[in-house]
This record gives sequence, C-alpha cells and structure tokens, in this order.
Amino acid sequence: MDGGTQPSLSAVVAVLVLVSTAVVVATAVNVTTLAFDDGYAPLFGKGNLVRSADGRSVSLLLDRYSGSGFISSDMYLHGLFSASIKLPSDYTAGVVVAFYTSNGDVFEKSHDELDFEFLGNIRGKEWRVQTNVYGNGSTSRGREERYYLPFDPTADFHRYSILWTADNIIFYVDDTPIREVRRSEAMGGDYPSKPMSLYATIWDASNWATSGGRYKVNYKYAPFVSSFADLTLLGCRLDPIQQVPTTRSGCAAAAAEIAATGLAVMTPEKRRAMRAFRRQYMSYSVCYDRVRYPAPFPECDIVETLKKRFGETGRLRFRRHRRRVPRGGRVPVVADSNRQPQM
Repeated sequence: MDGGTQPSLSAVVAVLVLVSTAVVVATAVNVTTLAFDDGYAPLFGKGNLVRSADGRSVSLLLDRYSGSGFISSDMYLHGLFSASIKLPSDYTAGVVVAFYTSNGDVFEKSHDELDFEFLGNIRGKEWRVQTNVYGNGSTSRGREERYYLPFDPTADFHRYSILWTADNIIFYVDDTPIREVRRSEAMGGDYPSKPMSLYATIWDASNWATSGGRYKVNYKYAPFVSSFADLTLLGCRLDPIQQVPTTRSGCAAAAAEIAATGLAVMTPEKRRAMRAFRRQYMSYSVCYDRVRYPAPFPECDIVETLKKRFGETGRLRFRRHRRRVPRGGRVPVVADSNRQPQM
C-alpha cells in the first residue's frame, strides 16, 4: 500500500477475514476467553481497531495517521491477563506492539506497570520481546529483560500471558514461563500493588525501538496489523479509588479461578523450562547490568554462568545458534541438565 493513503476498505475487510478464519494456537491451560465487547473498549485510534465478524478477536492497525489500542473495561487487583497475538510481518522497524497492565491514568506519579513490549525490526531481522516491571512510579529503576523468540511471531498466533499475584509475577509465552519476579520485603513499593487495567496498543516508536532509533517506521509498508484473539481477563475487579471489590464475592472467587489454571504455581518442571528458555533466548537482563545498577535488585537471582555470558552491560556478548520451531509450532521444550544452576 502506498504510504500516503489511509488503509483501504478492501485491506480492512481482508484483515477481518484473516482474523476471523485464523486457526489460533490454543493454550493447554483451561481458561475462559471473552468476546471483545464483554471486557474491553477502544482506547485510541478507533478507526484503526477492527473487530472480527464474531466479535471474539480484534486487529490493531498503525498507519501514518494513527496507531490504535484498547483497554479493559475494569481495573483488577491481581489477575491473569492473556491473549494470542500475531504480529505484523515484513519491514517493521520502529513499530512497537504492547500488551501490558498499568494504572498510570489514575496514579500519575506513583503508577504500577507490567509490560510485554514487542519491538519491530528491519526486513530479515526478527522481532524482539521485552518485559518490564514498575511499582509505585519506579520508572527510574527499569527492570527490563529482552528476549528473542524461537518461532516467527508473524506467521501464527502465540499466547502471551501476565500472571500477577500478591506473591509473584510470571510472564508466559505459550505455556512456558520466561520470567518470574518474586515479591520480597526488600522490594518495598517497587512491587506493583494497586489495581491496574489491561492495555494493548500499536504505535510509532521510531525514536528508540530499533537500533536506538537508527531505523524509523517506513509507512510505505503500512498499515501494520497486529491481531489479538483468545482474550482472557481473570482477576479481582476493584474500584481504584475506594480499593474495594466491585462484586459481592470479593476477591475469593477470582483467586480460586486463577488458582485453578495452575499458572501461579512454579512447579519444578516449569522452573526447568523457564531456566532453559532464559539460557537460550534471553539477550538482556537488568540483573546483570552492572553499568546501570552496580548492585542488583533484591529479587535478582544471579547465575554465575549467565553473568559471564552477559558481561557488565547486561547484554549478551555473542549470539548462540538458536533452534526455531516449524511454522505453527510452540515454544520448544529445551533439554536441561540437573547440574544447571537455579535462576
């Protein structure tokens, strides 16, 4: 499409057909999914938000005129926030797709946030995924981690989940945990503790997203389309000001529903899978960045073998050969030795 025109009607219809007929990667965990209008509302760029014919999935478009986004209808104190996402293909430098929780609209100076950020790239280079944790406005103490993916996130849908409890935060790709932040007294207010909404957005981040801003969004390739399906919101709906549940059952029913998914418990098997994923696909961790933070954060579990691989900047010294899964595959189970140190 020519970069000087808005998305054509035929392009939008094609997106609708693509999303409504796509075979979405189903999660092995039994969770309830929602129709878009049952749990979400447009946030911005309403003309660039396209619902599927059955209303159970949605596409967000970025063109030269606007990005787009949606927000959950309620705020939640703890919960499971999940979606199957398919990212834009081809040249996507400068494009950012975000799936995250935040309360910045309510607590402007002390907001909490949990992020999945997908960072676009030039043609032939893969998308990268970044996770982050902020608590009580701790934006000056970013807790970023960055990863490559063992699959092409533009070829098929893959499930990305944020599990947030009073005790831990776990980021999942498909059914594999890739990061856990365990609450400790030493974290203090840096651990998110206030009700948050779920957001999904696509936007132009040309000034930083790809090679520090070297490569910009090229609207010759617009519209950039990111699709969301298998929408899941499980949690305690809470009034953000009164800090009280909005339902008679309080938070007990929501906690039981989350517990039933099994996602909040890190079994030895899941911990081994997480350790293997991080060893093979993590490209940056704030826990190993001694330039920014000479003393690691209290929740960091330092693994000496990884510390040597990442060096003082927290960035991977060199990229190892990474095995990709076939088209439509899921995160592979990577062999892991019991002799490997815990993370």
